[in-house]
Amino acid sequence: MTARRKEFPTAEELRIWRDFIETTEALRAELASRMQHESSLSPGDYAVLLALREADGRRLRSSELAARVGWERSRLSHQIGRMERRGLLRREECATDSRGAEVVLTAEGAEAFRNASLPHLRAVRELFVTALTPDQLAAAEGISAALRNHLTGLDS
Repeated sequence: MTARRKEFPTAEELRIWRDFIETTEALRAELASRMQHESSLSPGDYAVLLALREADGRRLRSSELAARVGWERSRLSHQIGRMERRGLLRREECATDSRGAEVVLTAEGAEAFRNASLPHLRAVRELFVTALTPDQLAAAEGISAALRNHLTGLDS
């Protein structure tokens, strides 16, 4: 019986897990609500615009964009369609590979990203950074790194 119990989290571990997930979701929801209200961008819009903004030439192949934002290609395809209709980005044939297309940040998309960034960064500071002490921020960084490294190890 003892060996079986080690397979599952304890009641205390489950309480900590639920608290972590619920707090993270509440933080994400508040950030998303503020972003939508202040800039009319969704978190998905912002993630795509950020990836394109940071890319060389402000363009990426769809597969690379999907990898950068951590999405399945089908989800990204729907997101790109919505953003393209709003003029935030466009698809162009890939200059180096005629079989593929690149997603390109438009001037409108760059402006929308700029307009959303300052309020978003203020909200991150208000809701996350100022809520924690410097030691807690360092601990959060360590926890994130440990979880990311563990998840990366599962993929290998």
